Amino acid sequence: MNRFRASKYKNTAPRLPARPDWISDIRAGSAVSCGNHIKSSCAFIAFNTDSPGGGSLGILSLENGNQDKRQVAELQCHADLVTDFDFSPFDDGLLATCSADETVKLWRLPGSVEQVSSAQNVTLGPETTRVECVLFHPSADGVLASGAGNTVKIWDLTQQKAFTALEDHGDQIQSLTWKKDGCLLGSSSKDKKLRVFDPRANSSAVQ
Repeated sequence: MNRFRASKYKNTAPRLPARPDWISDIRAGSAVSCGNHIKSSCAFIAFNTDSPGGGSLGILSLENGNQDKRQVAELQCHADLVTDFDFSPFDDGLLATCSADETVKLWRLPGSVEQVSSAQNVTLGPETTRVECVLFHPSADGVLASGAGNTVKIWDLTQQKAFTALEDHGDQIQSLTWKKDGCLLGSSSKDKKLRVFDPRANSSAVQ
């Protein structure tokens, strides 16, 4: 008897949506950072665009309504390259961005993509170096992690200030990830080490 069971998914194949549901003719930006280059909430898709300054995102509404063609709006986010961005898991219209201009910004996207250019924003920082990554907490509303240089900051968005800094890194931070329940935060760095933190306990890595 074979002790390995054959996968029931071995002959599956993806189903492409019908051509009217495709989103085409989009000029995406080049991948020049370690962060996300496309991200979605239940209401919007955000992606890097091919703009001269590199500081903008394309915003696309998932609510097409009666329009035959989806409209892409451009959000001028930063004065330099947008390195990463993330949607809040608690608010489909709340977008966090970070940039090589050393700032983190929070954007309140309007319901209509035609009004995206006038979206309200709040700036966190500036930091002393480019901010490489941002990530919302998965289970606590109003908590955001950002990585700049060799320091991770955990932000309280209601007070618009950082309440802890995790500096136990030997080189530039490249990525962040929360445990699903939000009790631990993992980070990777250019020093080729993966660290795990409990931000509520102390600022040193626990693993």
